[in-house]
Amino acid sequence: MSDGTESEPEPELPRAVALAWGIAANPQRGPKRELSIERIVDAAIEIADAEGLGAVSMSRVAAALGFTPMSLYRYVTSKDDLLLLMQEAASEVPIPEAADDADWRSGLARWARSARAGYHEHPWLSDLPIQGVPITPNNLAMVDWFLREVREVPLDPGEKMGALLLLANYSRAYARQERDLAAADPGDVDGANFLAGLVPFITPERFPDFAPFFLAGGYVGDGTEDADVDFEFGLARILDGLARPIEERGGGATAAHDEPEPLDPDSEPLPRDPAVREANRGRRDAERTVREAQKALKEARKRERDEIKLARQRAAEAERKAAERTSREAERAARDAERAARRR
Repeated sequence: MSDGTESEPEPELPRAVALAWGIAANPQRGPKRELSIERIVDAAIEIADAEGLGAVSMSRVAAALGFTPMSLYRYVTSKDDLLLLMQEAASEVPIPEAADDADWRSGLARWARSARAGYHEHPWLSDLPIQGVPITPNNLAMVDWFLREVREVPLDPGEKMGALLLLANYSRAYARQERDLAAADPGDVDGANFLAGLVPFITPERFPDFAPFFLAGGYVGDGTEDADVDFEFGLARILDGLARPIEERGGGATAAHDEPEPLDPDSEPLPRDPAVREANRGRRDAERTVREAQKALKEARKRERDEIKLARQRAAEAERKAAERTSREAERAARDAERAARRR
C-alpha cells in the first residue's frame, strides 16, 4: 500500500558515463555497418597519441574511419563525451596483486609509478581538464588500488583521499613536464642557448643567494640528470611527509630516505600490453568473485550463528515453560491431595 508519498526517481548517469559502465543502449547496426563506439574511441586515441589532443575532432575521427561526422553522433553525442570515453579507455591500468609482505610506502610508490607510466603512454591525458571525482570504471579501479595500499594505515577517509590527490597530481604534473621538455629545444632545456648571455646580469649584489648557485652550475645542472631519479626523489619526499602522521598514530615506523632507492624491476608497473591487460582484468574479476564469495560465506556464517543463538534461546524458553508447567501441575496435585486429606 502506498504511503501517499512519491518516491524520487533514480538519477540518470550522463550518457558517456553510462557507456563507460556498459549500461547504455547502443544504436542498432545494420548488417553492413562497421562503426562502433569502441572503434570511434580507438581511432580518436590513435590521433591524440600521434598529434596531441588538439587534433581530435568529430570530423577528423569520422574521416579516419571513413564515415561522415553525423554517423559518429549516433554513437557519441558530443566531443565532450568522446573525450571522457577516450580518458576511460586510456586509463585502463594493469593492477598488481596485493603483496602479503608489502608496506604502504612501497605500495603507493608502485601506484605513483604506474600513474606516471600511463601519462607516458598517452601524453595527452594530462591536457584533459579535471572536472570532478572519478566516476568511470577504470578510474575508480585506480582509486580502489590506492585505497587497498592504505587499508591498514591510520588515516581517516578524508586524509586518504588527500594523499591520493597529492600523488596523482604529482605524477600528472611531472609527466606533463617531461613531455613539454621533450618537445622543447634542447638548448633551451639545458641553458646552452642563453646561459652565457645571462652571466653579466646574475650578480651577488642583485641575487645574493641565487648568484653562487647559478655560477656553480646548480640551476640547470650539467645535462646528465636522470628524470627517473628526479621523480623518485620527489616521490620519496612525499612519502616521507605521509609517514609522519602515520607513525605518530601508531601506524608503524617507516624509515625516511635521504636518497631515492634504486628501482626494483619487480616493483615497476606491469607492462601496458593488451594481453596483460586482459589477463589482469580476468584476475581482478576472479578476485572480485572470491571476495563476493567470502562475503557471502561470512554472511552465511553469521546467519548460522544467529540461528543457533535463536534456537538455543527457543530451547531455553521451552525448557523454562516446561519447568513452569511442571511446577504448576505439582502445586495443583499438592492442593488436590491436601483437599482430599481434609475430606477424610
